Amino acid sequence: MPCDGGDGDPEDGPPDPQLAPERSPGFGVDPDGLADIEVDRDVTIGEATPEELMASDTDPVADHPQSALLEQVIDGDHVERRRAALALGDVETPDDRVVETLAGVAQSDEDEDVRQFAVESLGKIGGEVAERAALAVTSDDDPWVRAEAVVTLDRLDRAAHEDRMAEALDDDHHAVRRNALISLFKHRGQAAEEVLVEAAGDPSERVREWAVHMLAGVDSDAARERLRRAAVRDESDVVRITAGNALDEDPARFRRSFRGALSEETRALPGEDLLNRTPDL
Repeated sequence: MPCDGGDGDPEDGPPDPQLAPERSPGFGVDPDGLADIEVDRDVTIGEATPEELMASDTDPVADHPQSALLEQVIDGDHVERRRAALALGDVETPDDRVVETLAGVAQSDEDEDVRQFAVESLGKIGGEVAERAALAVTSDDDPWVRAEAVVTLDRLDRAAHEDRMAEALDDDHHAVRRNALISLFKHRGQAAEEVLVEAAGDPSERVREWAVHMLAGVDSDAARERLRRAAVRDESDVVRITAGNALDEDPARFRRSFRGALSEETRALPGEDLLNRTPDL
């Protein structure tokens, strides 16, 4: 459920203090300028068309039959294929053609966003074909497709793909490493301490932010010492503040409440569902 930081519905009782926005990594940080902000996605401003910017909006095809969406995802232009790939993940009773088509598109479409959206939809549909396709695209040339593949594997069978998540910690892109790290913490809990401590020294500010955030769920002297060091010495204001917040958490309560994602209904950008989201703690 998205965090609004408000008083909540009286019928729901008092709000959980862990859901307050000030507990989120990076809350209250005011960067001096654009150079201090790590951009999460490789974005070229000013080149995308309005149609491309709206490709993740599936409302225009919400009433299209499955057969029409399948045709669009194969023969449409790149915007139509992106939208159809996402919309197919929301089909109520998809048949085998949907999964097989999405699996093929995820591995072969020339447009990286189409591949990413296809992988995202496969995670919603599930099944062996979806799982095999997601495994295949963990080696995609595009890092955001790989990052989405990690999300999908986590969603389909987190425990079964633990080894693949551990391998993804060595990926050369921060989004893939971050997603794999979150999956491992959700699976291992406190037993993820070693990988979290190591990730607290990652070159990427974004990975370090998540690592110290999740170290809040590890009840050990070593974890607290790593958090204290990050809270004082890390070069990033965001990481220092996040580490300081983590030191104030109760580890057991943190683990119980950790979800690592905002609800899908609040997804604002392509690929920002589930593990790709910022935490709502």
